[in-house]
This record gives sequence, C-alpha cells and structure tokens, in this order.
Amino acid sequence: MVHNTKNLEEKSIPVSITQAALKIARFFADEQVTPEKKKQVYLNTLAVCAVNDYMEMMNIPTYPKASDSWNCAMRYYADVADLKLSALGHLECRPASPGHLCYIPPEVPDNRIGVVVVELDIKHQQAVLVGFAKTVKAGELFFNELQTIEDLLAYLDSLESNPTEVKLSYWLQNIIDAGWQPIEKILASKTPQLAFRYRNGVTRGKLIDMGIELPGQSLALVVTLTPKNSVEIQLKLQVHSSDEQAYLPNNLIVKVIDEKGTTVMEAHARSGSTHVTLEFNAQIGEHFSVNLELGNTNITENFVI
Repeated sequence: MVHNTKNLEEKSIPVSITQAALKIARFFADEQVTPEKKKQVYLNTLAVCAVNDYMEMMNIPTYPKASDSWNCAMRYYADVADLKLSALGHLECRPASPGHLCYIPPEVPDNRIGVVVVELDIKHQQAVLVGFAKTVKAGELFFNELQTIEDLLAYLDSLESNPTEVKLSYWLQNIIDAGWQPIEKILASKTPQLAFRYRNGVTRGKLIDMGIELPGQSLALVVTLTPKNSVEIQLKLQVHSSDEQAYLPNNLIVKVIDEKGTTVMEAHARSGSTHVTLEFNAQIGEHFSVNLELGNTNITENFVI
C-alpha cells in the first residue's frame, strides 16, 4: 500500500545521529578526493548508520562490514548506500533530496531487498526514517510512492519466514523445495505441448503472483536442470503465461542476477509471447537470482546450485 505524505510523516521514525556515526561518516568522507564525493559519502554513511541503529533497536541482525558502503573501493568508484541485513540481503539506505524525493543512482544492483529513505538534520543530529519501497529503480523516488516503516518491518518479517534460497542440486536427489511442483500441476492445460520440451533433466515450476500488476492471475516460473558433469549443471529458465491467460504481459522483464548483484542475462516478453527462455551453465555452489519485473512490481527468487 502506498501512503500519502501526511501519513508518512505521522508514521516516520526519528533516530538520533550518534557521535559514532558522525565519526565513521567523516572518516569515510576524508578518503575521497573531490568535495562532491566527500559530501556524497558523508550523507550516504549517515543514512546507513541511522537505518542500522534502528534495525538494532528492533532486534534485526545486521552486518555493516559486509555492505558495499563499508568497502573503501566501492565507496570510491560508486555511489553506494546499502546495509547488509544478516539473513535477508542488502537494504538500500538513501538520504532524501529537496522536494520530497530521493535519487537512486543507476549503479544500484537489482537484487536489493528494498530502499529506505532517510531525511538528515545534521545540525540537530537527527535522522528521520521517512518510508520505504520494495522496488529499487534508478531515478527519482518520490515520497508519495513510499510505504511506512511499519510496512517495512512487516515486509522484513515476511522475508524471514520464507526460504532464502532454492537448493537446486538437491532436486537431483529428489529433494524438492516447498512450492515447486511438476509442470502438470501448475500448467495443466499446456502439459501435452510442454511434455517433450522437458523430457530431459529435472523440471519443476512455481506460480508467481505479480499482485496488482496482474490481478487474479499468475505467471509460471519453470526451472529445468540437467547435469553436464560432476561440477557443472545446465539450467533452462522459462516464464510462461498461466492457464488463465493466453500470452505474457508485454512489459514483463526477466533477469538473471549473479551473487554480486549484477544482471548477467535479461529477456523481454514480446507481443503475443507465451513464454520467455534463458539458458546458461552454472557450477555447484554458485548462487544466483531470477527477477521478474512488471510495472512497479519486482519479484525475486534466489537459488544456489
């Protein structure tokens, strides 16, 4: 649910900017060369520290040292402002800009679990956690597109209750993760035409709810893995229109994201498409994510071979 700015103000969370946070921010900023970069790193670091302090108050484990924003090379070469939540992933923490918005730079990885917008009042040593968004897209993010911090806590709780990664190599031992079913269970009317396509390897599918972007309907994510040797597996990923719809929505984008957050493959549904396909090889122990993007909705499934 997106809230108006008055509701966001009422439910925003003030957090003190501590002396420890100021010291870290000054230290990180002093590493930079230009005044513009010093200011960017200083504000980014204070925003990350404010979110980190709030997460600690809410007993949500964090690991700042594993964040890109704590990496001196990443700070130097990129505009980074993330906080690693120990069991959940990287949460973007962005300082607000004038005009009830914040700017998301293009180098922010696709696999961020969300973004928190932080207003900074350095003179009075106070930060305000304004709200958050699940979708992290480059460009301007306006306050009226945000959900409340209460919504953020509920969202993080839902992430904790879900398995973090699908263990694909276990499928070869007939140990299948919950929610992944034979294709005849999720694409009943299309099974005859799909049977030959998936006769090799292990194939399972899962229905993906895209929410308000596709009300009352789902997409089917189908994964087939075929061993090539003892360490390498061939993967075929397909997204199908479900039984309720003939074609995929035209603006659907499917991405494969590596463990560093880089998009390594991408496919767009064309007009009249019934499915899109991505194929690649991966090694045992390799981590990756599949992201389905439709309008303002992003759904990510995490995998490990």
